[in-house]
Amino acid sequence: MSVENIYMSISRELKTGTHPGDLIEQIEDLDFEQKVELMNRLSDQEAAAILQEMEIFEQAELITFIDKAHSRDILRNMASDDIADLIGKLSPENAQEILEIIGEEELADFGSLLKYPEDSAGGIMTTEFISLPADIPVEEAISRLREIAPEAETIYYVYVLDHEGHLIGVISLRDLIASSDGTLLKSAMRSNVISVNAGLDQEEVARIVSKYDLLAVPVVDDQERLLGIITVDDVIDVMEQEATEDIYRFAGAGEIVDMSLTEAPVSKVVRLRLPWLLISMVGGFISGSVIGGYESTLEAIVVLAVFIPVIMDMGGNVGTQSSTIFVRGLATGEIDGSEVWPYFFREIRIGVTLGLICGLIISIAAYFWQGNPYLGLVVGISLLATISVAALIGTLVPLICNKINIDPAITAGPFVTTIKDVTGLMIYFITATTFIEYLR
Repeated sequence: MSVENIYMSISRELKTGTHPGDLIEQIEDLDFEQKVELMNRLSDQEAAAILQEMEIFEQAELITFIDKAHSRDILRNMASDDIADLIGKLSPENAQEILEIIGEEELADFGSLLKYPEDSAGGIMTTEFISLPADIPVEEAISRLREIAPEAETIYYVYVLDHEGHLIGVISLRDLIASSDGTLLKSAMRSNVISVNAGLDQEEVARIVSKYDLLAVPVVDDQERLLGIITVDDVIDVMEQEATEDIYRFAGAGEIVDMSLTEAPVSKVVRLRLPWLLISMVGGFISGSVIGGYESTLEAIVVLAVFIPVIMDMGGNVGTQSSTIFVRGLATGEIDGSEVWPYFFREIRIGVTLGLICGLIISIAAYFWQGNPYLGLVVGISLLATISVAALIGTLVPLICNKINIDPAITAGPFVTTIKDVTGLMIYFITATTFIEYLR
């Protein structure tokens, strides 16, 4: 499909109300030059709508090659928080060039966003919100709302300010319409406003929005002055970003940023994954040395080797379960500071219980297979201890990292696996050596 045909299709569908996100697939197969050509053909509003639906790294690439006058007008049609995110991804030279062509008036609308870290509340907020003074009647508020609503990102909430710009209340659009004429906003508003500080981490913002089921949350400074709002669509993006980051770290694969998964250079992917594989390799050498240290035990009782995969796999599964649930609980806020240690001891009890059940099953199976009750006892005790220790390690290692402000997701993969494998093998061979006279 040619650029001309795609241009006509996108223009037509946008005019009929099709969401821009549904049109992205039409341009995915275009090469970079064709995408630039398409953006130059689209109107300012159309190009802004399409650009905002692209990945941020692709936005940053395209905006620097689009006609400069056109790019300025495109940016003027984008939300302030999206512009700030985009400029934050540009090189210093390109960012300065974009800032110069935007103009001082538009720059004032979102320039303050650039001073906040991109993963903070201030970094993801938008300055396009509706605020009104507290001492006006609701009918005047509705009249003003009609005038300024087109410039706001959302009108579900109207934020009420005092004369110094401090946030003192909020009123929903529904409550505003339902209030009687003559009622002052300060009488109709809700004064216990859920707000976040501009410096708060974006992950904590997502928890607050999820906890209170908000469509938007106001962002304030240390003096409670209203700076902006964070809408639920931005919160969803944060949740997806944080979850993706945790999954990559948990798998020891590293997070690929500023580019598509399918377009990332092989060398970059290798650099991200190799360190974790080297850690696993070192763990494998250590595990091998443990087996080598008990070579005489294996030579005397060859059947012990059969149960090594069972011991390691069961311990690995339990360790992964424990670390995954704990890390996810921390990320979602289900496990907070006061609940960490109670959860830790609860997870140990779960590990011991699982170990007892699985140890009993495998000990019975080993006895009926070899006819030696001591073999069943060795394997059963080893599995009980290994599963219990795996549950302990799977929770303790991320817990310690969380306490010392290291992302626990980093430790939940290769580190837990390596420690668990070594301890599982040591438990198994120490137990087998203890009962070796009864296993011959």
